[in-house]
Amino acid sequence: MAKPRVMVLRAPGTNCDMETSYAFALAGAVPEVVHINRLVENPRVAADYQILCFPGGFSYGDDIAAGRILAQRLQVHAREVIEGFRESDRLVLGICNGFQVMMRLGIFFPTSIYGNAAGATATLTLNRQGRFEDRWVHLRTTESNSVFLCGIDRMYLPMAHAEGRFVVANEDIARRMQAAGQMGLRYAMPDGGTGDEVLDYPWNPNGAQFNIAGISDPSGRVLGLMPHPERCIDATHHPAWTRREELPPRGEGMQIFTNAVAYFN
Repeated sequence: MAKPRVMVLRAPGTNCDMETSYAFALAGAVPEVVHINRLVENPRVAADYQILCFPGGFSYGDDIAAGRILAQRLQVHAREVIEGFRESDRLVLGICNGFQVMMRLGIFFPTSIYGNAAGATATLTLNRQGRFEDRWVHLRTTESNSVFLCGIDRMYLPMAHAEGRFVVANEDIARRMQAAGQMGLRYAMPDGGTGDEVLDYPWNPNGAQFNIAGISDPSGRVLGLMPHPERCIDATHHPAWTRREELPPRGEGMQIFTNAVAYFN
């Protein structure tokens, strides 16, 4: 089978593009780091790729707000590219800053489903404690429609962000997202419990509503998450790997990338 090609889109301030590319390559894909200027100059290059990935970092220094400037450039100059990935049988992944960019694009809430509410559905805002958080977090997949999360029950991944608190506009939007399987990745306790209420710090590291760590679109082919799976693709990336009696073949974040590649095989 032909290997899927991945466009890892970077901008000034992006700093996780190489690690993300390596993870995709290890999973069996053919990644290429593409600068935003190249895409703006020639949006047709996107047709050569089956997967679009927005990696982590601080695009444009997170001036104004995290991910906003890159999202604005895409909105003005490459909106048809984003729509093309979402509407065709291709995948989109956003990690940390990439998730923030995708939220500002509204990519998770197509107007065909959410109607006029699509412009004001949910956002990622400042962490409840008002500071940058850098720690490992327990995650649980619950009733998810996501291609990327298929077969994943629990993960332990690192996160590092200041604007990762998921907030939904109203209860109706939350119910619709949950019914569609869009709210599938949640912060959890060490025993895997996600609870009915917002978990206490540090289990929920930013105070996100519904303990949301990542969401998908209604198709399941688009996923954004705040934790960094590309930073845990080898068993030795686990902070306690030297104390494990037996090391697994890969780190817990690797399955997200292998799931993406398997979708095309």
